[in-house]
Amino acid sequence: MVGGGSRKTRETQQEKAAHYRKMSRSAAQRHTKTTRIIARKGSGKMWHGMGWPGWRRWAAVVALAGAAPFFAPSAQAAGSPGALSLDVDGEVRVTNNASHTAYHFSEAQLLALPAHSITTATTWTPRSTFTGPLLSDVLEAVGAYGSEIEIHTLDDYTCVVPVADAARYGVVVAYEMNGQRLKVSNFGPLFLIYPRDQHPLELDGAAGDSKFAWQIKSMTIKR
Repeated sequence: MVGGGSRKTRETQQEKAAHYRKMSRSAAQRHTKTTRIIARKGSGKMWHGMGWPGWRRWAAVVALAGAAPFFAPSAQAAGSPGALSLDVDGEVRVTNNASHTAYHFSEAQLLALPAHSITTATTWTPRSTFTGPLLSDVLEAVGAYGSEIEIHTLDDYTCVVPVADAARYGVVVAYEMNGQRLKVSNFGPLFLIYPRDQHPLELDGAAGDSKFAWQIKSMTIKR
């Protein structure tokens, strides 16, 4: 009986270990930069967009609830607005870095761009007013001439949105929500905002959600 119990315990432990290994592999796969292809109905082509990693959704919900997620940034970084900056490279005509490959927007340069607002709810926030420069103004400032924008964030999320979205939806690169500067723990310092409430059929669901990138640090313009 004792031997049987030990054997059963070992089998249970092995099953648990296998289960945790499976979960870890699944989480790791979700957290990679591998993109998936999503068909856009009526577009006549496919576009590439990163699916939301499961832990990222979970972390956002927990952060909004006032708890500290496992992957949360340091208290100092999360508790104060991050310095605004944005690097844009790729298919651009205007550069200001030493190697002439990218344009670095300082905080002063981003704040100098005309501010626009979008009032909308998102999957992660209630209806709020988001303020920042138009994505189209950012693209114009760097002389962008590609057709896609690959967006990179502080938490290693990557997504690709069409350049055409900038004019079509009046997309805003928000640094404020309801008059308050965005913190790293609250989607900042930069959050790409679409007017979802005004275009629910086009911007709702997983495909629409994948465009709402937060903690943006850089953009790469591609053909």
